[in-house]
Amino acid sequence: MARSVWKGPFVENSLFKLWVKLARGESVPNERKKIWSRRSTIIPHFVGRTFMVYNGRIFVPVNVTEAMIGLKFGSFSPTRTFKGHAGDKKVVKKK
Repeated sequence: MARSVWKGPFVENSLFKLWVKLARGESVPNERKKIWSRRSTIIPHFVGRTFMVYNGRIFVPVNVTEAMIGLKFGSFSPTRTFKGHAGDKKVVKKK
C-alpha cells in the first residue's frame, strides 16, 4: 500500500538531519554514511552519495543515482542469498 501524497516521503530522523545539512550546503565528514533504516525513501539530495545499508548481516554499499529517487534503501540491499534451485544440483548420469 502506498503512502499518501500529502504526507510526503518517509525519511528517518537521522537521515532527515543529514538532508538538512546537504540542503544548507554544509559538508558531511563521513562520505560513506552507515544507515540501518531500510524503510526510508531516497530523496534528490542523496544523489551521488554512497550509503552503507545494513541488511541484517553486513553493510552493503549503495551508490545513489537519479533513477533511485522515490524508492526505498532496502530494495538495493538484499537480505537473502539465492543459491540456486534444488533441481540444478542434481546430476544426470548418462550410460
